[in-house]
Amino acid sequence: MKTYTAEVLGTFLLVFIGTASVVTGGFGGALPLGQEGIGLAFGIGLIAAAYAIGPISGAHLNPAVTLGVFLAGRMEAKDVIPYWIAQVIGAIIASLALWIIVSGQVGGHTGGFGANGWDATKWGVSSAFLWELIGTFTFVTVILGVTSGSHATAFAGLVIGLTLAGLHFAIIPVTGTSLNPARSIGPALFSGSAAIGQLWLFIVAPLIGGAIAGVVAKTRIFEKD
Repeated sequence: MKTYTAEVLGTFLLVFIGTASVVTGGFGGALPLGQEGIGLAFGIGLIAAAYAIGPISGAHLNPAVTLGVFLAGRMEAKDVIPYWIAQVIGAIIASLALWIIVSGQVGGHTGGFGANGWDATKWGVSSAFLWELIGTFTFVTVILGVTSGSHATAFAGLVIGLTLAGLHFAIIPVTGTSLNPARSIGPALFSGSAAIGQLWLFIVAPLIGGAIAGVVAKTRIFEKD
């Protein structure tokens, strides 16, 4: 139970810090952070969570990561669904907390809550899907690489967080950058029908990307000869 509780807390930290940077300091905020600032917020949130709860649960914080870890042979099947549930709960609590905070905004909050989505007038669904799939594959591959037994490092959390930030720099203009079904589910529930309607892509594409990364890692590509 302690492991699953850690995943709830860690995912809360990641989603709250990241999406708050969009809601209160993002493109429409009084002090706009831009995509670099938002990307760093997500990266720093992940670094904080990784070092806070990593020793307890491994700090997956993301169903796509959990799937990749499982397919790489690094966790038992019985833990996959409970991890997913804990991650989604953490993300929903984070979005609920943010909703409660900004509901008291003078004049009312008229923006979203950091939900993912793509502009169909600029990007086709296939492009958005591939961005999320390849981005998640890249992200999970880095995670499985720096945490492999052959070259695990105390700086793994930092490397993973910076990778997430870098991927945000690239993908925010397209989809807002998910790479994480839980991160997308939480904000979508508070952002209206448009976000809900596009949510499927941010569940399916990251899970496929994470699964491919796990299968690749299963080949022991990260193991020394």
